[in-house]
Amino acid sequence: MTFDDAEQDMGEPPYTPAVNPLARLLDGVDDVVRRLREQAERQPEHPAEARAEVEPLHPRGLDLTLSEIVEETPTTRTLRLRASDGGSLPPFRAGQYISLDVAVDGVETNRAFSISSSPNRLDHYDLTVRRLPGGLVSGHLLDRVAVGDRFTSGGPMGTFTHDPLFHGDDVLFLAGGSGVAPAMSMIREIVESRLPRRMTLLYGSRRSDDIIFKDELDAIERDHPSIVVHHVLAENEPGWAGAVKPLDAALIGELVGPLDGRMVYLCGPAYKYPYLTAQLRSLGLPGRRVRKEANYVALPPPKAPGWPAGLDPEQEVTVDVRGRGSFRMPRGRELLYALEENGMPPEASCRSGECGDCRVKVCSGEVFHAEEARVRMADRESGHAHSCVAYPLTDIEVDFRPGRGF
Repeated sequence: MTFDDAEQDMGEPPYTPAVNPLARLLDGVDDVVRRLREQAERQPEHPAEARAEVEPLHPRGLDLTLSEIVEETPTTRTLRLRASDGGSLPPFRAGQYISLDVAVDGVETNRAFSISSSPNRLDHYDLTVRRLPGGLVSGHLLDRVAVGDRFTSGGPMGTFTHDPLFHGDDVLFLAGGSGVAPAMSMIREIVESRLPRRMTLLYGSRRSDDIIFKDELDAIERDHPSIVVHHVLAENEPGWAGAVKPLDAALIGELVGPLDGRMVYLCGPAYKYPYLTAQLRSLGLPGRRVRKEANYVALPPPKAPGWPAGLDPEQEVTVDVRGRGSFRMPRGRELLYALEENGMPPEASCRSGECGDCRVKVCSGEVFHAEEARVRMADRESGHAHSCVAYPLTDIEVDFRPGRGF
């Protein structure tokens, strides 16, 4: 039996081997396909048991209640969320996020927020939210929510975490604004668990009164020599004795010394990532030693790299959602947001092209992906798009699974 014959003979899901031309070059392909087929025939007996084991650790949805609001700075609040049933929340790794569902002015949407609390404390998740100019969700969470409000969210997600096997015990974190949230979770874990890890935080803020967690960071640095914090302001101000931007190679080298083999984490405004990466490389740090948090907004058309020259992003096209209806939208609008605004939201989490939760199948027509899209080879072959960073170039028809609660 050949690979092609086996592929055609595998039958219906739960499993069908994907076509990969490279497989034809390997010895023993027929045996591998045979074993996959045998496994597929046994698989239907186990999904319910597997789901019961997985659900507590990786739930599809969480029911959360806002138990406390902490005023951090004039522009920032920390929202403390607990399980509505009073139980423990799923475990997470410092640096991960949850995708919080929010209804704002009749639009059902969600946003990814890094968890700033320690992963040792599973009675709550802390989400530290900073006001963004014109931000639909940040303004709602800072101005309209109250203790006792209930939310739904997905479970913890993300790969912006420390790997003790590959990242070493001496790490550097460059944070800006609310980008300090995952750094705070990592620092709290180091302190509470007495981990043998040194962490240096370079934290950029606009003003001294806008530094999130300043008092706690000062106390931790004073009592724990393994944690070093350098605050960097956008502009000097009376009485400020710390560093002032620009945060360039010279200042990084002055504050933290040689980067020899250290892992560096970046979390803040995404437009600064290329600049900071270049500064780090000029200090001899290879690109593989830089990790970037991906929860950011892609550069919109026509500024997005690769956008077809001369194509008007304001021109409208028709989006037909199979079995649910259709609407008109501008080419330069993210497909995910247009779907939400028209009452047909797909599942979504990171909103930056990485996780793939918001995938939609493009049944007809053509879409453009921003360069941030981490589209898998299988998705490209099957015609799936990451709707959070996808823009319809033509009239399109799409199909997808509705988001939580729809």
